[in-house]
Amino acid sequence: MALLGVIADDFTGASDIANTLAQGVAPEGGLKTVQYLGLPTANAAPDVEACVVALKSRSILAEEACTQSLQVLDWLLRQGCRQIIFKYCSTFDSTPDGNIGPVGETLARRLNVHGVIACPAFPDTGRTLYKGHLFVGDRPLNESGMEHHPLNPMTDADLRRCLAIQCDDPVGLVDWAVVQSGPFALRSALDEAASRGERLVIVDAISNDNLLTIAAACKDTVLLTGGSGIARGLPRNFISQGLAHGGRTIAPAIEGPEAVLVGSCSRATLGQIERHAVNHPVFAIDVEKVIDGTSGAGDVVAFIRANHGQVPLVYSSSRPEEVAELQRKHGREAVAQRLDALFADAARELYDLGVRRIVVGGGETSGAVVSALGLTSFRVGPEIDPGVPVLTTEDGAMLGMALKSGNFGSVDFFEKAIRAIGGGAA
Repeated sequence: MALLGVIADDFTGASDIANTLAQGVAPEGGLKTVQYLGLPTANAAPDVEACVVALKSRSILAEEACTQSLQVLDWLLRQGCRQIIFKYCSTFDSTPDGNIGPVGETLARRLNVHGVIACPAFPDTGRTLYKGHLFVGDRPLNESGMEHHPLNPMTDADLRRCLAIQCDDPVGLVDWAVVQSGPFALRSALDEAASRGERLVIVDAISNDNLLTIAAACKDTVLLTGGSGIARGLPRNFISQGLAHGGRTIAPAIEGPEAVLVGSCSRATLGQIERHAVNHPVFAIDVEKVIDGTSGAGDVVAFIRANHGQVPLVYSSSRPEEVAELQRKHGREAVAQRLDALFADAARELYDLGVRRIVVGGGETSGAVVSALGLTSFRVGPEIDPGVPVLTTEDGAMLGMALKSGNFGSVDFFEKAIRAIGGGAA
């Protein structure tokens, strides 16, 4: 029977928090974790301790995102989950019309709870929250490059203000000084927020110790919301009660041809592509040719096949000003749909040709690729970089993947990921 359930609003975010739950913290380790791709149609296996369900609901209409999230919640409760997490991006990707507030409130109402934590902090990747303001490294969110995000541009670092626009109920704040005072102080502050009718409560965190404090304060909490950091200490709660076994995750080594497909335009990803090109073949997709139909998945597949064994990488990533011009000329949705379709078609062809190690960069691209391959679930293996684990299919297909959020990973991530899927050191 599962203990903890996660509703994730995109595929890379699901991998991120699945990694956090599977790794846990020393010395206890983590939970036996499976990532499901879309609403599962069957029950979880008996040995699964954490169920992470990946939706592609970040950028759809809020009403539909709420409906899908409630369906997943019902499934997780049927699996026996005692604690639920609504997982969103550590850069809080959500426009004023976005889904974080509506989904968080909808889940809280279904579970009849107030004073629900909202904390996207993930210090290991530079995301910290102070006085309700989100920072990426030493920059406020709205000066970090996220203000240029092609789908969810973030123009305000004040998350309390962001949520207030989206929410019907009052939004609270527990600042860092309270968190630093320990689990009891935090629990008391959350209870007070609940008594004031505050449904969602922004909670500061600037260190991993703060995340462990949050976990300790939420030992008996039914619902939390946030980035993957929010789950850092939660396995310890179940292991200390004897409900879970703990330990470290392993994964089978996957051999065979490899491919790297990248659709993210984040600063981190652009730097990773540049670094990868020093020692490995890369192919830049000409978006104009994709739009007019003169270039397609066949070009991607031909490049990957011609460079087997050299960790070939294909990307559609561009600088923010180039993305803006393409969107102005052709329409934001049209560009995104054509590129998603290209990566999806290419992934299907590559798989049919025997490619068994696939690394994908970017949340939307990951969703398109995984959906195209018809996958239903992954076992979560070792960590490649913070927020990104090795994933292996459960259906016997022996496919190994890594799904990387745009801003995650070290500069040499793509090479490391292919090596880790093959059983080598990350």
